[in-house]
Amino acid sequence: MKVVQLILIVVAIFLITGCGKERENRPSSAATNQATQNPLTAPADYLGAVGQAKIHAEKVLDITSVRQAIQMFYASEGRYPSTLEELVSSGYIHTLPQLPGGYRWDYNPRTGEIRVVRSQ
Repeated sequence: MKVVQLILIVVAIFLITGCGKERENRPSSAATNQATQNPLTAPADYLGAVGQAKIHAEKVLDITSVRQAIQMFYASEGRYPSTLEELVSSGYIHTLPQLPGGYRWDYNPRTGEIRVVRSQ
């Protein structure tokens, strides 16, 4: 019986000290990108998240179509296009997709790498 009590005491001590350390190491909500979890601001938090997701999805779709056009150009011509406009003039893509406001294309003609970056 004393062994069971001793085991329970040791387990309780580990649980108490373990829980305290977890709280100390947890980042504050201000340091993370999580919503405030306030029911009054939940609709605004939701709409903000939906807006950000829409912008991200548009960027992913746009960059994927342009990357495919660059790869088709490279396969046919044996080189990367010197500009993105060359993709349009050569007929590999109908038009360059319009990016959401505040973003622009960043293209490296030596490597064929393309990114979407914030305008400055």
